[in-house]
Amino acid sequence: MARTYDLTEGSLAQHFRRLAVPAAIGMVFTTLYNVVDVFFAGLIGTAAQAGLAISFQAFFLFITFGFGLSSAMTALVGNAIGAKEDAEARIVAARGIGFGVIISTVLMVAAWFIGPELIKLVSAEGEYRDAGTRYLRVLLLSMPGFVLAFGVNGLLQSQGDTVSMQRGQIAAFFANIALNPLLVFGIPGVWGGMGFDGIAVSTVLSQTGIMIYVIWRLFKTDLMAGVTRSCFWPELGTYGAITRQMLPVTMTMFVMMSAGFIVQFYLKSFGTSAVAAYGVALRVEQLFLLPVFGLTGALLPIAAQNFGAGRHDRVRQALFDCWKFGWIFMAVACPILFFASPLLMRTFTDDPEVIRIGVSYLRIDGFILPIYMMLFAINSFLQALKRPIWTFWIGVYRQAFGVAFFVYLYVMIYDFGVMGVWVGIATAVTTGWLISLIVADYVARGSIGGLRATRTDANTA
Repeated sequence: MARTYDLTEGSLAQHFRRLAVPAAIGMVFTTLYNVVDVFFAGLIGTAAQAGLAISFQAFFLFITFGFGLSSAMTALVGNAIGAKEDAEARIVAARGIGFGVIISTVLMVAAWFIGPELIKLVSAEGEYRDAGTRYLRVLLLSMPGFVLAFGVNGLLQSQGDTVSMQRGQIAAFFANIALNPLLVFGIPGVWGGMGFDGIAVSTVLSQTGIMIYVIWRLFKTDLMAGVTRSCFWPELGTYGAITRQMLPVTMTMFVMMSAGFIVQFYLKSFGTSAVAAYGVALRVEQLFLLPVFGLTGALLPIAAQNFGAGRHDRVRQALFDCWKFGWIFMAVACPILFFASPLLMRTFTDDPEVIRIGVSYLRIDGFILPIYMMLFAINSFLQALKRPIWTFWIGVYRQAFGVAFFVYLYVMIYDFGVMGVWVGIATAVTTGWLISLIVADYVARGSIGGLRATRTDANTA
């Protein structure tokens, strides 16, 4: 059996290192996985890169339920583990898996009909819209691979295991490298390949492989020891608890992706190059946010277990440690992103207009990466305290109202052109961060006695 780690004792810094490093490494390979897709789409043409950007944006709206399920499983099961309620943790875990199967099926059906309509909203009629729609229809087969894998990974994280998902992501990356050229271009003289659709088929195969692997790893843990078939039987009370924890996170992610649709809506008026540039630049941005994702992802199980155990001093300290480690990384990452952005864009495209627009985004983005880091940490903190509804409302402001209002202001009123889109995003993120600080302090005062740690707290952490 794999060990369930007790995160309520020992050095917080060591817990962050043990959880965040494997998670960040796994995310490196996930991002590189996406980079491989962008690279091969670029070999096909700018229209293929634009189609990839808009289709995955639509698909991502549906797999936000997977992110929500993951956070719900980490928070609920992590709290139960911290409170030493092992039987409750096992029941919630088993029913969470069954719930994931149900929502995966529903999402596949819904996305088949809704997805193409979403693509129409953010694209002009033509080659790249047609390519994106075809790509999405194939990609839907990977829905269980994403949603269930995320949910199961939440169960692994609740036990302090971030290594299993890392291994699955590394394996998927190498599988994608092999499958993409084979499925896109085929075998010379034998098979002509599937073209752009081959990238989607590669994703289906590799993501399904991750799902199978993490489920296998989960059933080798202490958490699932003694689980029986009856544990998976649906129960409305448990499903309700999972839904209440899941939906705010899902809606937060949904709103975040809606912001992407708002951005794409404005970008389409600047041409295919602008749409492609944004899609490529987002992949580059993700590379620099990976350690942040690892850190803030590690904060959730650490804070959840300690909150369940009543160790409020360690919950507070975990948030501040997360910020401290994040700022250390950002001091190195931000200058690199600013100065190396032309080189990074040229890695994925030789279209000068795509490069120029992408560089303009990345250079503004370099100034707000630390703000993203603090925002993500606050989201994990609120989820661990079982108050995820606040992450939703912060997201509504920052990623829906804020982006829509400020982008409209800078593009339509002040006529900043494509630069107005980037400045609008930055303004929404910065003001959203200020609001999130106020919310975090308010929730902390009601849940753990405030964010200000006393001298006694510092000694016991």
